[in-house]
Formats: sequence, C-alpha cells, structure tokens
Amino acid sequence: MNVGFRIPNRVDIEPAGRRFDVRVYLNFVWRHWVFIGAVVGLALLMALIYLARATPLYTATTRVLLEQAEKAPTDAGARDLYGFYDRSYIENQLAILASDSLLRRVVIKERLAGPAAIAKEPQGTEGSKEDAASAEEQSILNAVNGLRGALAIKRSGQAQVLDISITSVDPVQAARFANAVAEAYVVNQLDARFESAKRASGWLSDRLVELRQQLSESEEAVTKFRQDHALARSGPTVALNDQQLSELNTKLIAARTDAAEKKTRVDFLAEVAAGKRSLDSLPDSFQSQSSVMGNLRARLADASQREADLLARYNSRHPAVVNVEAEKRDIERSIAAEAQRMAQTVRSEYALAKARLDTTEQAMRDATGQGGLNYDDSVRLRELERTAAVNKSLFEEFLQKAKITDEHSTFRAREARIIVPGQRGGQSFPDRNKVLWMALFAGIGLGIGGALAMELLNSGFTTPRQVEAALGVPVLASVRRMDKSKLTKDGKAIPLPFYHLHYPLSPFSEAMRSLRSGIHMSDVDQPPKVIHVTSSCPGEGKTTIAVSLAISAMSSGLKVALVDADLRHPSASRFFNLEKNKGLVDLLTSTGAPEGTMMFRKDHLTIIPAGSKSMNPPDVLGSERMKAFIAHLKESFDYVVIDTPPVGPVVDPAIVANLVDKTVFVVQWGVTARELVETSVQQVSKDKRIAGVVLNYVNQDRAKKYGGEYYYGKSYEKYYSE
Repeated sequence: MNVGFRIPNRVDIEPAGRRFDVRVYLNFVWRHWVFIGAVVGLALLMALIYLARATPLYTATTRVLLEQAEKAPTDAGARDLYGFYDRSYIENQLAILASDSLLRRVVIKERLAGPAAIAKEPQGTEGSKEDAASAEEQSILNAVNGLRGALAIKRSGQAQVLDISITSVDPVQAARFANAVAEAYVVNQLDARFESAKRASGWLSDRLVELRQQLSESEEAVTKFRQDHALARSGPTVALNDQQLSELNTKLIAARTDAAEKKTRVDFLAEVAAGKRSLDSLPDSFQSQSSVMGNLRARLADASQREADLLARYNSRHPAVVNVEAEKRDIERSIAAEAQRMAQTVRSEYALAKARLDTTEQAMRDATGQGGLNYDDSVRLRELERTAAVNKSLFEEFLQKAKITDEHSTFRAREARIIVPGQRGGQSFPDRNKVLWMALFAGIGLGIGGALAMELLNSGFTTPRQVEAALGVPVLASVRRMDKSKLTKDGKAIPLPFYHLHYPLSPFSEAMRSLRSGIHMSDVDQPPKVIHVTSSCPGEGKTTIAVSLAISAMSSGLKVALVDADLRHPSASRFFNLEKNKGLVDLLTSTGAPEGTMMFRKDHLTIIPAGSKSMNPPDVLGSERMKAFIAHLKESFDYVVIDTPPVGPVVDPAIVANLVDKTVFVVQWGVTARELVETSVQQVSKDKRIAGVVLNYVNQDRAKKYGGEYYYGKSYEKYYSE
C-alpha cells in the first residue's frame, strides 16, 4: 500500500499506553506462527522421542484400614478412642511402614536380596564366613534401600486408610511387593501387640512374686506381734465387719473430742479460781450455758456505767455513789457464786465425758483384740494390720490383672486389615498425557518467547506509524521490493527506475506518484522544486528512488534535472553510464557556463553526473558556485532532484540539505536501525526542510502481518495493472 501525507486522528494522538488492541497480538502471532509452530513441533517431537525411549514404570497400590483394637473377652470398660483418631497415630504408622525392620522382613520373605558375593576360599575358615555374612548383610541393606525408594505411603483423605504404593518396571511384581508390605505391616501390628502383652504378663508375674513375699512378711509380723502380747481374736471381734469397726471408731473420736473440750473448760475455771484469770475473760461459751451469768454481767456493766456518771457530778462520799458501789459489790458476789456453781457443773460434765471415753476405748480394744495393750502398742498393732491389709489388696489386684493380661496374650486382636489388595500395576511413568501437555505448553512458551526476542531484536521500522511516532515526519511512500522476475517486458530486462514507464499503473508507479504528491503537500503554499534525496546508510536504495522520482516527474511532462551530488560513489552516473563524463565537480571548479558538455539530456530529463573525482567534496558542495548553480537549475527546470551520499558516513548531505527546498529520507523497511535513522534525520532536519520518509524494499507479504496501513494491501491489487 502506498502511503503519503497523513492527517493525525484521535487514534494517533491517544497515548499508546492507554490502548489495548487485540489485533496487535493477533498480528504478532500471524507474523511468527511459523516459528512458534516449529518450536512447538520440535518440543512435541522431543517429547515423543522421550516417551519412546523412557523405561515405563508401573505402580500398584494396596489399601490398609486402621481399625479400633478389638476388645478381649476379659477386657472390661470403654476404650479411649482419642489416641486412635489422633493425627500423631497416623504419623507413627507411616513411620512403621517405612522402617528398616518391616522392609527387611519383606526383603527376606520375597527374596529380594541378590546372591551374596562370597569369595571362593577353603571351607571352614573363619575369614570366609565373616566375608559371606558381611556380603549377605550388605545385599539385604541394598535391597531394603531399593524397596524404600520404590515405596510411597500416604493417608487417603481424612479416613483412617493408608495407601501403600510400589513402583516397579514389572506390573505384576509391583502388585506383589505392595501386598507383601501391607501383609508385613498387619503381621507386625499383631506381633507387636502380642509381644507387648507377653512382656506385661511377664512383668506382672515377677511383680506378683514380690507382692506375695511382702504380703507373707506383713501377715507374719501381725501374727508375731499378737503372739508376743498374748492377743487373739475371738468371739464378737471376729464377727465385726469393716462398717461396724468404722462406726465404733467414729464414736471413739467423738468421745475423745468431747472429753478434750470438757477438760479445757475445767482447766480455765481452775485458773480463774487461782486468780490467774479474771471473770471478764470468761468465754462466751460459758455465758451461753447460763443465762444467770449473762444477766449478772449485764447488771454489773449497768451499775458501773451509773457509777461513772455519778462520779462525774459528785464525789465518792455522795449517798447515790455509795448506793451504786454497794449494788456493784452485791452483783460481784452473785457472779462469784454463779461461777462456783458453773465450775462444779463443768467438772461433773468432764467426769462424765471421761467415763464415756474410757468405755468407748475399752469397747474398741475388745473388738480389735487389744484389750490388754497400752496406747503405743495399740498404734503399732493397727499399723501392722493396715500394712497387711494394703499388701493383701495390692496382691489380689495384681493377681487379677495378671490373669487378664495372660488371657490377652493368647487373644490376637486385629488393629489393621487389608481392604483393597494390590492388583496388576498401572503405568505411572512416564505419564503420556502429562508429558505431551507439558511439551505443548513449553513449546508455546518458548516459541512466543523466541518470537518476542526476534521482535525486540528487529530494530528497523515496519509501519508508517512507527516512523511518524519516532521521527515526527510523515511517510511519503512505501515502495515494495521488486523481484527480478517481474522486471521484464517481452523477455527483456527493465531497469527499475524505468519500470513505471512500461507499467504506469503498477504499485511501483503509484508509489512514485504518491511520493511526488507527498512532497508537494509538504508545503502547499510554496511547492518545493529542488528535492534532495538521501538515506542513513548505503544500500537503502536512495539512488534508485532519486532516479525513479526524476523519471516519474519527467513522464508527467515536467522539465526535470537530475543531479548526482554523490561525489564519492556516483551511483546515478553509473546507472546512466556517465561515470567517466565531466559533470558537477568540473562544472563547479571550471570557469565555463553551466550548459554544454557537462549536462546530458534524455527526453525531458537533464542529467548532471558527478564528474571528476574531488579530494574535498564538502567544500565543493558548500561553495557559492553550488548555491548559484542550484538557483540556476530552479529557474531553468520545473523539478530538480539531487542525489547525495548517505548521512551516516559523511557530512555532504547536511551541506546540500541547506541548499534545497525539501529533503526526502529513504529508509530500508525493517532493516535500518531506528536510532541510526533518528540521528541522521536530526542532522538534516534544520528549518523543517524534511518533507518525509520513504520506506523502501517493503516486503508486502510480511508487512501486511503488522496490520495498520499494510493490512489491506491485497485488496487493492485489482487497481494495479502491470
């Protein structure tokens, strides 16, 4: 598609960071689908090769249910289930399944250990036996480690179920080993319970011997004590039970307490009588027993109060005071008499309590056969009897537990059982679907990553919008890359600059017309006549564009002059076979007129070749004669096209750019680095003399995959006629 001067629209002025265009990503995939597909195909191919070469592994799984331990017939009471459902219990079982002892049992049973590498030595030697045992043990350890590596154990969800899996190259072998591990675990649980019961039974048996000896010794001590003190159980003592003894003991304690309380009151009253205490310190318990004593003390307190009031008003000889004192003495005598009566009563009560205590103690001695013992001997006898009773109770309890434990040792309770035996193992490695899906996603990721890397490494301009955003100048035309097969007519080769003379309606011809129109629209008020054509670096087709532009203008009937100002590599002169003729250098350095042998005409096109070699091209191009020569061409011709060297290597284009009306910058599509183009444009963009950019060698098939202006290129093919 040919692009000329464009008027900015809303899409152009909207910040790119705020737009999300799905077509950008679709175009990206469209541009690189071959590369992405190749990477994906390679990844899938590698995955298929891996699947074909990988050794398949098969996994078989056996499920074991952990049950509550069955009760033995002699087991009574409820079993605590908290420990059974505790998570630590499951962790313990997993550790048991992976233990060396259990796996060693499986290795020996299944004969997984290889034949021992025994050195061939004379039989009967001690060294050969040790070497054989060591080799066999090492073989078993290797087999245990190999079995552990193939073993996988996990809990099935939240259930009390363990999944025991074995992975092997043989599916039948995987199932057999999985079942063997599960069976070894079940047997191990039974053996562990049985061994625990046997150990408990043995310990209890040993403990019973000790307890029997202790009981015998304690009973002998009681018997010996009774014999030494001539005591014997007889009559009603033998018939008393524990409850009766307890009741009798309670009465004895109550009698002792009552006697002690009465004794305390007697001692207090004795101290009062001896003058060691006063009646004022009489306890309330005494006063509560006698209302008379309370009334007397109340009257005494009232009399004392009245005496204090009278003494505050009168002296001690006043009749009222004397009467109150006499009243107080009478009350005190009454209190003393009452205290004597109370003391007699308390002593009587104490004598009665003492007699009751003696009677109760005698009854206790008679009941326990300790009638003739003193207090210390009684305490000693009771201590010996309690020790004998405790030993007897402990012996009977241990004897009962020993019998129960012995029964448990013969009862093989089951705490684990196999609910799903392992069947023929299914293939677990490699997982074909998983490998292929991973290869697919990896291929897509690598393909997109590689394509993105190529996009980032592609530093050239691919769309006119990129040029306008980076350089701030319009794209005047996009010139397609022409195949040599198309540059023919009637079997004869056609130079590209003359192509539009033979095919005036071709895309190339439209591009040249679009270029001329864009140059004209760059300054409508003063249409430029002197056009300078340059580029950033060699090989971008600037000379072809310059010659084609001149021939296009000539074909429109304009009087055109083409100046080859590339004094270092005169490509335009070589194109017209004029590189050996005199030209611009001779014209500027000689004293002759501009016309003459230095200008060559071809139809309406006047060609000024580069001419002789110059040792100082910048000075020649920047001379006053050059300015005058360009002014002369501008007056004599309708259109002047000047071809100069690329901007990058030399300074010639910057000098010529100041002498012309407009500069056209040629950029090779998708190749020339953007930074280089931007730097080159800045060197020749003084006074806004750049008309625009020409994207040359555009690959139309690739360009349309970038969308934008190139997307509908194929739709316009019917408008072109070659």
